[in-house]
Amino acid sequence: MPTISNLIRAWHTTRDRARRSFTHLSSPDPSHNPSHNHDTAPAHIALGAAGEQLAVAYLERHGFDIVATNVHLPIGRSRRGQIINAEIDIIAYQADTLCFVEVKTRRSDWFAAPEANVDLRKQRQITRAARRYRRFLNLRETAYRYDVVTVILPDKASHIPPRIELLPAFWTESKFRKRRWEHQY
Repeated sequence: MPTISNLIRAWHTTRDRARRSFTHLSSPDPSHNPSHNHDTAPAHIALGAAGEQLAVAYLERHGFDIVATNVHLPIGRSRRGQIINAEIDIIAYQADTLCFVEVKTRRSDWFAAPEANVDLRKQRQITRAARRYRRFLNLRETAYRYDVVTVILPDKASHIPPRIELLPAFWTESKFRKRRWEHQY
């Protein structure tokens, strides 16, 4: 039977391996990633990139260990045979729980809350990408969850500070599991 110290050592080894494996996917220098160039990017891309940076800082202040950002993973093929990729905005650990975080940034929540755009299709894409990530790094037994961080980032002219909110465990994977109908009748 494994001892507690062996389990903790194995957990740290797995977590460190996950951090090393995906460090090339998230460049620490924003100039290497064209989507983080606020000067030349369209306004909605720049807004999203600014929101993701604020979300990373927020999560770090609240005890999350950031593993990677903007991770693109292949999740399947379309009917035409094209590869379908999904993006996970932030992958982080909170204590011993692996968190897959989707960031939604808006100028205001007057029309709809930002989390309203994390619809079923987006949840399914992130779930498939997270499953692929966990399988690739052999993290099947690691506790995990799906979070959403909403960022309301008003115009600079309004002098209103950004509003950031973490919605932990926003959805679960159970709604996407295949159902067995044989015992339903």
